[in-house]
Amino acid sequence: MRILGIDPGVAIVGYGVIEEKDKKLELIAQGCILTRAREPHPERLGQIAQALSKIIQQYKPDIIAIEELFFCKNVKTALKVGEARGVILATAMQFGLSIREFTPLQVKQALTGYGRADKNQIQQMVKVILGMKQIIKSDDAADAVAVAITGAHYKQM
Repeated sequence: MRILGIDPGVAIVGYGVIEEKDKKLELIAQGCILTRAREPHPERLGQIAQALSKIIQQYKPDIIAIEELFFCKNVKTALKVGEARGVILATAMQFGLSIREFTPLQVKQALTGYGRADKNQIQQMVKVILGMKQIIKSDDAADAVAVAITGAHYKQM
């Protein structure tokens, strides 16, 4: 089973693809979709949809796991990220993917057993769970891989 994890955003959308074989998880790919701040917001949303479509076509996931919005102080930013999440969900639905949504708390608990784990603890657990030699450099990609691992833990939802 292949799982695509997504850490949503507008400027940066992190993604991570893992595969579960014989109860072991393997990292297939990870990276970020980047959009330019100077571009109009609707164009940035379109870029996210196009790039995500290519990722889905290339890696052919069975499930998409996406992090739910974490409320931030800036309402305008939260709305724009919410719109990006909507584009991501709509794109996943166009490909007929099963969608799982997780709160940051669920991701932290799934990886560390502790809901207040920091980014470093999450990155270290991603490294251990996937048997990697180094942590993933990009916070956004690392978060997306953590969401994918959470999706593997909860895939029966």
